[in-house]
Formats: sequence, C-alpha cells, structure tokens
Amino acid sequence: MSVKAKKHLGQHFLTDENIAKKIVDGLSFEGYNKVMEVGPGMGVLTKYLLEKDQNIYLAEIDKESIEYLKNNYSKVTEETFVGDFLKQDFQFTKGEQIAIIGNFPYNISSQILFQIIDHYELIPEMVGMFQKEVAERTAAVPRTKDYGILSVLIQAYYDTSYMFTVHENVFNPPPKVKSGVIRITRNPKEGLTGNEVLFKQIVKAGFNQRRKKLSNALKVLNIPEPLKTHEFMDKRAEELSVMDFISFTQLWKENL
Repeated sequence: MSVKAKKHLGQHFLTDENIAKKIVDGLSFEGYNKVMEVGPGMGVLTKYLLEKDQNIYLAEIDKESIEYLKNNYSKVTEETFVGDFLKQDFQFTKGEQIAIIGNFPYNISSQILFQIIDHYELIPEMVGMFQKEVAERTAAVPRTKDYGILSVLIQAYYDTSYMFTVHENVFNPPPKVKSGVIRITRNPKEGLTGNEVLFKQIVKAGFNQRRKKLSNALKVLNIPEPLKTHEFMDKRAEELSVMDFISFTQLWKENL
C-alpha cells in the first residue's frame, strides 16, 4: 500500500533516501527534546527522525498518510499526530522548545515560515525543503532581486543558510520546479522586542513599492516628522540590511 499524492495538498513525495537522511542530519538535535515534522507523507524523513532520542510529532492533515504512517512505523501512534501546522497553537509542547523539519508543501511555503516566526520563542531551529525560489528568498542579501519581505522578516529572527538544491526527478510526482533545503537557527533578536508590529509594517510597506524610495513607499504609515530627512528616505527597501530595518524601527518608535 502506498499513499496517492494529492495535488490540492501540494504533495510531492521525496524518494531519495540519501537526501532524506541529509535533511534530517541538518538539525542539530541539541537543546530541545521535541521535533515536529510537517507533512510527513509516507515517512521518508520520519523513519530517520524516529531513530533519534527526541519526541517526534507529526503535523499531517491527509487521512491516508496518517493511516499509512501508523501501519508502517511501530513508534507512530494516534498521539504522534498534532493536526494542521498552520492552525497549531503549540499547547502540546507545554512551553518546551521544539524544532521543525519537513519537505514542506509548496503551496503554503511562506505561511509555514510566518507561523515559525510567530512562535519564535518555542522554535530554536528549522530545516526544510521548499520550492527553490522560496528557499533562495529566505537567505537572500540586500541589493539582490530575491531580497524582500520574506528575507528581512526571517533573518530578523533567524540566521539563515541555504544548504543544497534538490532536482525534480527525486520526487513522486516530480514538481515542475527545483527545490532548495534551508536551515534557520534562532538569533537573539536584539532591538526588536516591543517593536515587532511596527517593524513588520515598515518592512511590508517598503517592499510593497520596492521601486520607490522609502520617502514615498512609507507615506502610508505617516512618517514621523524628524525621520522625513533621514538618510534611509533616499533609499529603496532592497538597499537596507536587516539591522538597518531594525534600527530604523527603533528610531521611528522613539519619534512617535
């Protein structure tokens, strides 16, 4: 018995064992006792995770996959499953740290990353496979076409590295695009505490009109008077580093 990949769930099952092991080995397995795999499918990553000492949880909404995993892996029980990752409130962790891993469904890539940011205090690291374009955007640097909202928001909370590219032919069914595996590791988030909502507003407004200078792009946020002559106002969002955005947010808050 195998699981039929469902297009509406964005399922593409990885078939290469070496790549699966490499993804699992990307986690440090240090400083936490819990790991959640998102979208385990037929368990190509799960089997390697179950060899570890950590408690493994599976976020899966496909009933066929759930039955397959319970029938094929003795350590997987009904209690292993925690439902839809995007609706996850992480109550089951009881405040303990939990790492995230997965061959993520491409149709919800950005939402997965934003969910991780929203639970930053519980999630010390993540290793995951995304559509290559999304993976590249998370690790992009200023003054490149890939650098944008996703890059800045992720890198404000996590140190990000692009691990390796995965070819289409190691999936069933093969996706139409290449994939990329990234690792993100929580950073100290210095300077963001208390300013997170404003920070996200500034980043999003800046990149929503990325061809315009910030003096125009940020008008929707009512720029504080003292900041209207700030040197950043003559720049575009893509020219500012993550730390530039953080320090600019602090300055904005001080002048409200």
